[in-house]
Amino acid sequence: MERLYRALENYSREDYYPFHMPGHKRNPGTVDTKLPFDRDITEIEGFDNLHHPEGILKESQEAAAEVYGTRECYYSINGSTAALLAAVSAAVPGNGQILVARNCHKAVYHALYLRNLTPTYVYPQMDKKWWINGGISPDKVERALAANPEIKAVLITSPTYDGVVSDIGKIAEIVHRHEIPLIVDEAHGAHFHFSNYFPVSAADLGADLVIQSFHKTLPAMTQTAVLHNCSERVDSRLIRRFMGIYQSSSPSYILMASIDACMDKMVTDGKEMFREFTRILEKARRRLSECKYIRLVSPEIGSAGVFDYDRSKLIFSTRYTSMTGTELAQLLLEKYHIQVEMQTEHYVLALAAVGDSEEGFERLCRAIEEIDQEESQKKRKTEGQIAERVAYTSMNQLMSVTEAMEAESEVCRLEESVGRISAEFGYLYPPGIPLIVPGEQITGQFIRNMRIYMEEGLYLQGLEDYTNHTIRVISQNTTKEQPS
Repeated sequence: MERLYRALENYSREDYYPFHMPGHKRNPGTVDTKLPFDRDITEIEGFDNLHHPEGILKESQEAAAEVYGTRECYYSINGSTAALLAAVSAAVPGNGQILVARNCHKAVYHALYLRNLTPTYVYPQMDKKWWINGGISPDKVERALAANPEIKAVLITSPTYDGVVSDIGKIAEIVHRHEIPLIVDEAHGAHFHFSNYFPVSAADLGADLVIQSFHKTLPAMTQTAVLHNCSERVDSRLIRRFMGIYQSSSPSYILMASIDACMDKMVTDGKEMFREFTRILEKARRRLSECKYIRLVSPEIGSAGVFDYDRSKLIFSTRYTSMTGTELAQLLLEKYHIQVEMQTEHYVLALAAVGDSEEGFERLCRAIEEIDQEESQKKRKTEGQIAERVAYTSMNQLMSVTEAMEAESEVCRLEESVGRISAEFGYLYPPGIPLIVPGEQITGQFIRNMRIYMEEGLYLQGLEDYTNHTIRVISQNTTKEQPS
């Protein structure tokens, strides 16, 4: 087959003159940059159309499906966000009900809003030793489905941002007994398929729709993702419809070529690349596990709902040091020029991927070892000095997400908002998991959590007030009109 990325390379050397979009006219001289303007095209003869693929793009998506062994594969150049929106919209009719893991990405909640869906939440367990989210219990899924027979689909995140994998095989069996589809946000697990060192992909364990961000863990450009359709439980016609709605009508050929090139590389050299990657990754993990104060976290399989764990997620706990996760991240950045993926009050997440070099791992190991050695000379925190919080408490949903976001609202000081109904999201980013959702009643615990996050210097988003001193709530007049 003709590869899309090769066709773009060849076309960039041809003398066709572009009396079409984009406005730079494939001329790098229009701006002072070395960006690949010469390969940035629109839907022209010979390059197909993502929203009606019949040629090179159809073949490219089919090749990706063949790599993963799935029934269909849809390219998303709007990241996993568009794929999640399309998956939920295709699987659940408007105004319907869905079972959602509470630790899902904000895009899932946006789907609830756009489709006016009623969610039932299933909460992840908590690993209280390391203070990370555990897995989703299959038993909780089964009980929720039994209690809510109108649910039309189930959506969970596996792996989590921290690499925790739930028992997808067992959950899929339960969900299918209720004759509904299972959607798995596997945005952080696109690499699972390419090495037995990693957990098994949800696409191989019975999930019906699987969303993967190629750019997160594979050699592909930012904003590239795919939606795998693994069964016939969700109508392909609806998937195509909603992928067309949630994606740009002018998809980037550079991004699509990036997906295509990634898949071609995985077919030709993927085994050797991942063999080398896992070798240096495991070597680094063993070395880092020797540190005394900065602890390399390895969640215990079988505890807190952890069915498996992605070891490419390097989590460094600061619970036994003199610093917070935020302070460790800042030290790594300023002194060692190492930019980590995420930090929380208790740990730092460094994301390893097949594109990493041995030199990069060496720099990380040396930095952590040096900081760990310095910690031996400092007074460290005790367990009683660590500010605790409850990650996910069951919130009282008084209005639907759609109703709350479209209702009359007003600004209220955060400390005075207890008992009011939130009109906006509040979440940490990354990973973009809501702490509160529009329509939920604000609690004292939520406010305490917000204050802890702010004191730790974590990045809070969602609230209209960027200082996080106020929150938008449903106006008193509107709440009085709500039925008791």
